Amino acid sequence: MNEELKTEEMITENVQAAEPVLAEAAKEETPAAKSQETESAAPSEAEASGETMADYEDHLDDANPWNVVIRYMEDKTVLPVKIEGVVNGGVIAMVEGLRGFIPASKLSLSYVDDLETYLLKEIDVQVIDVDQANNRLVLSARDILRAREKKERQEQIANVKVGTVMDGVVETLQNYGAFIKLENNLSGLVHVSQISQKRVKLPADVLKEGDAVTVKVIGIKDGKISLSMKALEQAVEEVPEKVEIPKSENIGTNLGDLFKNLKL
Repeated sequence: MNEELKTEEMITENVQAAEPVLAEAAKEETPAAKSQETESAAPSEAEASGETMADYEDHLDDANPWNVVIRYMEDKTVLPVKIEGVVNGGVIAMVEGLRGFIPASKLSLSYVDDLETYLLKEIDVQVIDVDQANNRLVLSARDILRAREKKERQEQIANVKVGTVMDGVVETLQNYGAFIKLENNLSGLVHVSQISQKRVKLPADVLKEGDAVTVKVIGIKDGKISLSMKALEQAVEEVPEKVEIPKSENIGTNLGDLFKNLKL
């Protein structure tokens, strides 16, 4: 029994002596453990780039050409395209690999008589309708052309000065005045009160479409040009009727002639 007690005491002493060594060893990590810890602590490539799941989903959306053309439509992006085909009622152009249709009415500011003249022509368009379910993509060049025409007109009007005299042609007649097509391809209005110094009831009484006229710019407001023909007319002066007064000797002679045959 005494031997058993001694053995247990020896084991206890050995364990107590080993505890500091084990504790110190626990503080030291093996190279493999350190490597594994470093790897687990290292951020992923996506985390390092700052990308989130939402960013990843955005990339997926960008890969869908229908989502891209929808964004073009929302932003009214101007897209250069080449006309690659002519079909009934319009032409075809490709956008992001999708087949886009440009109706003839959306191809130009004026009526297009021969669509074949647009084949392989490069033009600018905007997306105006997207329907992925029905594989429908509609484009338009007309809105871009209209905006450019308006801007060009504004720039031309800005260069016109009040007082400028210009030649033009009567374009249309209305009861309130005549629209004149000017030499710089602008249009202006001659109000009925500005046609002549003489009273004019209706413009059609003195003008007809196609008449060549000379006008003076008398005002520019809100992009509209006011013209006058009246301002270029010389003032009509009233010339008094010329009356000849006979000389005094002629008066006496005439009176003598009146009484010479008179019998008293």
